[in-house]
Amino acid sequence: MTWHQSPTDPPNAFLRTVGAATPAPAEEATFASSPAPITHMADPVPAVRAIKKRLVKYKRKDGLELSFTLYTPPTWQEGQRVPAILYAYPLDFADAKKAGQVTGSEQTFTRLKNYRLLLLAGYAIIDSAAFPIVGDPKKAYDTYLDQLTADAKAAVDKAVELGVVDPDRVGVTGHSHGALMTANLLAHTELFRAGVATSGSYNKTLTPFGFQSERRSVWEAQDVYLKASPFFFADKMKKPILIVHGDDDANPGTTPLQASKLYEAIRGNGGTTRLVMLPHEPHWYTAMESNEQLVAEMLKWFDKYVKNAPAKAAPANAAAPKTAAAAR
Repeated sequence: MTWHQSPTDPPNAFLRTVGAATPAPAEEATFASSPAPITHMADPVPAVRAIKKRLVKYKRKDGLELSFTLYTPPTWQEGQRVPAILYAYPLDFADAKKAGQVTGSEQTFTRLKNYRLLLLAGYAIIDSAAFPIVGDPKKAYDTYLDQLTADAKAAVDKAVELGVVDPDRVGVTGHSHGALMTANLLAHTELFRAGVATSGSYNKTLTPFGFQSERRSVWEAQDVYLKASPFFFADKMKKPILIVHGDDDANPGTTPLQASKLYEAIRGNGGTTRLVMLPHEPHWYTAMESNEQLVAEMLKWFDKYVKNAPAKAAPANAAAPKTAAAAR
């Protein structure tokens, strides 16, 4: 029995009968009969087939090879620049060679879930962008923010270089460790106009005996814990951030307190934020109503602060144009 899918064909199972042995190489298996379909699952949303995707490979500034899957909205035309949302989940690697491995495929059947539904609203999606944190496991998080910034810049620059993404209208989103990434990128870079962080951990001192692959306690590496925690940079977070969290999140690293305290910190420092607590939800949201609410909140947030955001202000130190008097 085999499983087959393509960008236009939904996944279905087929029964195949292996033919007699032939001199052909083993990997070129022959079959005595045509495949007989076992399942007959039709395309549930044919309009989604107008969405195109491609696997994109590029390099970080230090030469590390990375990749993401770029989805373009169904109405996209070649040469058109559109607003975009970057989704990623940082992973820790001790070996740079393993960090550069390509994941995903452009030959799979496109499914829309949560943030990908924004494609139907005219956004491009920079999906599953590689965000490796590479280094000795004993001290990899010493360079966490530098690597996070390098990963994000490389991905956004490549998407812009392809002629698809409007560099002035890019948002970012992530779940769990990806939510920490989202908050840190809004606090420490100018790449994104707004973000949506779901079920994250924003104050690492509340998990004092380690987080992700960080093995040191807060008493051994206090500076690392503080730098990795956007809670302590809430006064720098001037980009709008929507914070979503399950009200019954039992994951010890992402308790609901993490969301409410980041919200209070940003609000107290004059930032733009909104807190949405989903009732009865654990770390991953299960109810249809909760996921519909999440998508509605994301769409409203990104439409206001990314798609329809005013043009970025010129840098304060930009040279002023010369007046006629000055020219003389």
